[in-house]
Amino acid sequence: MKKIVRITTVSSSLRTLLKGQLKYMRQYYDVVAISSKEGLNDVLREQEVRGYTVEMTRKVTPFKDLMSLFQLIRILLKEKPYIVHTHTPKAGVLGMVAAWITRVPNRLHTVAGMPLLVATGKKRRMLDIVEKLTYFCATKVYPNSFVMRDIIVSLNLASINKLKVIAEGSTNGIDTSFFTPENTISKEALRRKWGIDNSNFVFVFVGRIVKDKGINELVHTFVALKDYYNDIRLLLVGDYESELDPLAEDVEEIINKDNFIIAVGRQVDVRPFFVIADILAFPSYREGFPNVVMQAGSMGLPSIVTDINGCNEIIKDGVNGKIIPPKNEKALYEAMKWMYEHRNNELKEMARCARPMIVERYEQEKVWEALLKEYNSL
Repeated sequence: MKKIVRITTVSSSLRTLLKGQLKYMRQYYDVVAISSKEGLNDVLREQEVRGYTVEMTRKVTPFKDLMSLFQLIRILLKEKPYIVHTHTPKAGVLGMVAAWITRVPNRLHTVAGMPLLVATGKKRRMLDIVEKLTYFCATKVYPNSFVMRDIIVSLNLASINKLKVIAEGSTNGIDTSFFTPENTISKEALRRKWGIDNSNFVFVFVGRIVKDKGINELVHTFVALKDYYNDIRLLLVGDYESELDPLAEDVEEIINKDNFIIAVGRQVDVRPFFVIADILAFPSYREGFPNVVMQAGSMGLPSIVTDINGCNEIIKDGVNGKIIPPKNEKALYEAMKWMYEHRNNELKEMARCARPMIVERYEQEKVWEALLKEYNSL
């Protein structure tokens, strides 16, 4: 049985971004996972694969990165895999360089978002170099959206011949049998739990509570909208990352003090919060192929998203949601206002369209089968 090594920077990416995928591939390949230590053993048990710990950081840490590279080289020399497949930027560059040095025949990297798209100055130049090095060492690069593929080509990071989008996009698809409103308790009961009246109109955000996700704009816009509509609420589901990407000070203060904003922290199961809500508000600056937009759609929830790759492929403007420019509070205000004012007619039609559009294009097993077909073709 041929061997595949899958590498991510942190083990939570194996658990969430690739949930179930390694276990599926184990039927056809000997699968080995490599990631940082925290939580890795639990992930290996869940996915039923073996693995190695290699500590990798999400920051620029030259000495630590060099040590990680040496560890990866040693593991690949020992395992002699047929395929090395990396995800996330740090694991991508270190894994691809290690695989190139050890002459692994098939070196694959999935692109699920590029930090360089919102970087400037020296940081942008450094990230350009890192991205080009990753793609140079790879034999195949898999952007997880068609727009991302076009961006990579337009930036001259890789030739079109090296790029391929698996299925219709996405890294892992969506388990539509799990993300369905039928698996949760009633909307009324869930709203009572969080002190939300059944007549309230609820916007929800699910993800990291950070600047790059558009939280500053979302909170400012919600506060402005609340001056006219006092029956709206905002649910924030996710953790802060104050060291990596802090919010504006006034925004944190508003979140903590405003009774109409309900911050519930990170949740293992986000489905109840989609059931509570009327609309997903997701004004992110950059994405690869956002799982949360697919999850919301699979739960029958329309979305407001920004016109960035991934988001603008999952959402069809006016059909299953609205698309607005990023970093634009005025456009976000108008979209949120429109959703509220059309909640009894057009919004219900968007909700009716939301789930079928996800099932048709992004059902998880379709993505897994397409990736398996790609592996088998190498």
